[in-house]
This record gives sequence, C-alpha cells and structure tokens, in this order.
Amino acid sequence: MPGQDQVVRFTGGPDDRPIAWAAVGAGPPLVVGGWWCGHLELDWQNPLFRRFAGLLGDRFTLVRYDRPGVGLSDAGPLVTSLAGEVAVLSAVVDAVGEKVSLFGGSSGGCAAMAYAAAHPDRVERLVLYGSYARGAGIATAEARDALLAVVERHWGVGSRVLADLFLPTATPAERDEFVRFQRASLTAEEAARSLAAVYAFDVRDQLGAIEVPTLVLHRREDRAIPFALGRDVAARIPGAGFVPLDGTDHLPWRGDVDGLVHAVRDFLGAGRPVRSAGLPHDELSERELDVLRLVAEGLSDNEIARRLGISVHTAHRHVSNIRGKLGVSSRAAAAAHAATAGLL
Repeated sequence: MPGQDQVVRFTGGPDDRPIAWAAVGAGPPLVVGGWWCGHLELDWQNPLFRRFAGLLGDRFTLVRYDRPGVGLSDAGPLVTSLAGEVAVLSAVVDAVGEKVSLFGGSSGGCAAMAYAAAHPDRVERLVLYGSYARGAGIATAEARDALLAVVERHWGVGSRVLADLFLPTATPAERDEFVRFQRASLTAEEAARSLAAVYAFDVRDQLGAIEVPTLVLHRREDRAIPFALGRDVAARIPGAGFVPLDGTDHLPWRGDVDGLVHAVRDFLGAGRPVRSAGLPHDELSERELDVLRLVAEGLSDNEIARRLGISVHTAHRHVSNIRGKLGVSSRAAAAAHAATAGLL
C-alpha cells in the first residue's frame, strides 16, 4: 500500500457518540486496538508509524480508531473504563461488518482480550503485543502514583518522562516530536485519567474464556510493560503462543519492526509460503520440540542449555535445525509458526 492514504469513516458508539475509524490496505480486516494515547491523523503523519501500517496493510485491511474524547471522535468525556473500551471496539467491529482479527497493543490489549472472550464468533484470531492482564502489576503503587502526579500537575515534564519510557532508543528530536504528539492528543487531565485507566484494567478472570487462536508478542527489555507480564498473559490464555522479541522500545513501529510484522503475518496466515503450515508433529524430534517450547518462553541459547543440561553449542544447533525445518529466518518466526501449527 505504498503511497496509499487512510480513509476515515464514522460510526455510532456508546450513547450514540461518533467514533472515527480509519481503514487502509487490502485483505482480511485486522483491527488495531486503541492505545492510551492516540490520534488517527497525528499518528498518520509519523513516517515510522506509516511504515508499520504499510507492512500490515500490504496483506490486510488495517482498521484503527479513536476512542470518544480523543482525536477525530466525539469531543465529549474521555472513555476510560474497560467496559467502555470494549463497547467502542464492539461498535468498530460492527461497522467493519465481518469477522475480524484483532491486534491489541499495550493497554489496548485488555479491551481486545475482553472482547475476544465475550465475542468469539466475531474474532478470527487475536494478536497481543506489549500486553498485560493486571495493570497494577506494571509498577509499584508508589511509582504509579508518582507518574500520575507529574502527568497531571506538570504535563510538560510528564510527557517527557513518558517519552523516555516509551522510546528509550529515540534521538532527542524523535523524543521532542513524541512529546508534542502527546500534548496535542490529550490535555494534562485527560492524560492522567487515561494513564490511571491503564493501571486499573484487570482482565485476569476473562482470559481463561478466550477460545480464539492467540499469539502474544513482547519485547524482552520493554521498559513500559515488563516482559514478565506478557509471558503471564500467554500462560493464562488456553493454547496461546508466546513469541519473545529483542528490543527495548514499547511502540511496535520502532525497533525491529520487520521481525514483529513477519511473526504477525505468519500467525494470521498471510506470511510467505512455508512448510510449517502443514508441519507434521513427527518432523521435529522430541528434543527439538523441547527446545522450541523454551524458545517460545523467551529463553536464550545459554538458558536453554542450562535448563536441558546440554552444551550451548548443542542448544544453538537445535535452534538452527528447528528454523531450517520450519523454513523461517528468526526465533520469533519459529515460535509463531509453532503456535499456528499447534506444536506448543
């Protein structure tokens, strides 16, 4: 979809408040959940975001939306409750008019998980990135209170603290741009309320009811949402695959975007043709299956060697053989293929 522009539409949401949603690309619909801070137009002006959207829009119809109170949607009170977020997502899926796959990123993952648990008939597959099940586990109570206070009382400083948290590898100019984006998207009061909602969400009781195929991706050194919380989400969803990714940036359109998108495409069935789509269980040895499960848990070759009591060289050789049999070029893609084929 290079050069293609997004098409913005409106649909009625909770209390008949207009919801702005945008579609771009071609193929099966992939709905991307709302972040704590977002804006359809301002995001689209970010070249890194547009590249990320383009990589997905090349295989899918990528659907995004602004919650009421944010961006191009109704300018009334900001929607911050989990029930309200799910109602907004439901309205967008209804507007799309067909079964969709969901990409729930960060706090948007909570609404995606809750919706998938309640409406399995409307969801084809579920992808979760940088997600969590209980917001209170993101940081200590003292750290959460301190961040909320600085965001509400000193939004200029708070927006810079958040930029450092979300974009640790960014240049000074990129951080400055993200600061401007946050302050253009939300007032200090709205930012504090939205961030408080992030910490308040708790979907642990709903995860066991998710029936749709699910893939959980999380960057190992994510500074915004700890890696352990992503692994916890995968453990709570029946049959979910877990793909650890290298990197520190929380936003998926930064860092190793290609590796992330490749794993998503493979799981959703729009990747390049590979043998793993019909991989028989007996093509991998029992030891290779053991190694693959540990790769999917996020373990390095050194950690796999210690866990299985083998040499690092042997662990590395097993991982290389697994990638060769699956026909993939990365550990993340191997884990995604294994989740799709039901090998985990």
